[in-house]
Amino acid sequence: MAEIVLENLSKSFGNTVGVENISMTIPDGAFVVLLGPTGAGKTTALRLVAGLEMPDQGDVQMNGQSVLALNPAQRDVTMVFQQYSLYPHLTVRENMAFPLRSPLLKTPQEEIDRRIKEVAEVLHIEHKLENKATELSGGEMQRVAIGRALVRDPNIYLMDEPLSSLDAKLRAELRVELKRIHQNLGATLLYVTHDQVEAMSMATHVGVLQDGKLVQFGSPREIYENPVSQYVAERLGSPRINVMPADLFGGAPKGAITIGLRPEHIVQGSGGIKGRINRVEHLGDHTRIHLSLSGNDLIAVMDPHNPVSHGDILAISPQNPIFFDANGIRIQ
Repeated sequence: MAEIVLENLSKSFGNTVGVENISMTIPDGAFVVLLGPTGAGKTTALRLVAGLEMPDQGDVQMNGQSVLALNPAQRDVTMVFQQYSLYPHLTVRENMAFPLRSPLLKTPQEEIDRRIKEVAEVLHIEHKLENKATELSGGEMQRVAIGRALVRDPNIYLMDEPLSSLDAKLRAELRVELKRIHQNLGATLLYVTHDQVEAMSMATHVGVLQDGKLVQFGSPREIYENPVSQYVAERLGSPRINVMPADLFGGAPKGAITIGLRPEHIVQGSGGIKGRINRVEHLGDHTRIHLSLSGNDLIAVMDPHNPVSHGDILAISPQNPIFFDANGIRIQ
């Protein structure tokens, strides 16, 4: 494994900016998630690390050495794509063995068999090893694609939204598996997603991208609790943060235009502002309350045993408010 350093990386495609002046250190053994919507530059950053794209400026370093002059194979990285990219005429075993049979690795057959067996058991596909790729379900094919990467011991694992095409149940299962695998291997991972649940549940570090720029980098908890902007605040959290006029509750600092309130930071209290409940969602471990408050819609998360219902009037108060200026930059 390796420490990966991105230093002032920029890449454009004609008039379209892919990434702009990105600097970031991926610590050895870290699980780093690049988070952002489509077009934010996540995949471009991944391809620059892999060597599939060359930067217009900047550097990529692995263990203190520039790798710009090295091709993808020489960089010793392995990549999992959103699409399965399996060889349909090969069995699961043969697909997983393929990277280990590279002339650069010269892996003995006994070692190949051992690694395939171990990874197949971890991913619960050991009973499918002799099946052709065309005989698998979509979830099984993605497990094989992930397994084909995991049999390697590269400098870094690169994953480009590998779970996005799976159903919700399988995504949840594989999130747990990938986190466990990361912990067991001590591997360095760079993982691209627009799914904030994946970022919060798996990452040791999150990099939030906006229009090709890295706008915040830190632990998931740090970014959730201390976002530098409204854009970052809206990337993490389910339900999303409520954004309303700054003067709604009073006491806004100078220059504040909007206030951000996490749903769990809206509390019921006699001294608050009154709002009307439009909808109640009972979700077992908590209840979501959809409120109208002075013409603003917001969502609050409350105790599941709170006896509230549609049409009730509640007095609510904010805790831990976050204020943003006219440009969406946090000011408090």
